Amino acid sequence: MAKPAAPAAAPAVHAYLRVSTDAQDTANQQLGVLEYIEQKGWPAPALVEDTINGKMPWRERGIGALLAGARPGDIVVVAEISRLARSTLQVLRRRSLKRSEI
Repeated sequence: MAKPAAPAAAPAVHAYLRVSTDAQDTANQQLGVLEYIEQKGWPAPALVEDTINGKMPWRERGIGALLAGARPGDIVVVAEISRLARSTLQVLRRRSLKRSEI
């Protein structure tokens, strides 16, 4: 008799917080992101914090590691789209990447 299939793992929730300099902090971003996640009823997120200039290639930042380890269906929350890239075009390019390219 075949074993029943294991239930699919629930999607993980990730919060990506980025500032450009050590003189800044992620507290405001974190507050807004956590409030949003709570309103959605999602579980507490894994926080990924970066203090790095947006000029650094994205694969070398925390967002690169986060996306490389994310599974299909996982949720990534950011305080604002500018935390992901320096331009809308960069965000759109990143969004269109196939899973195998990340």
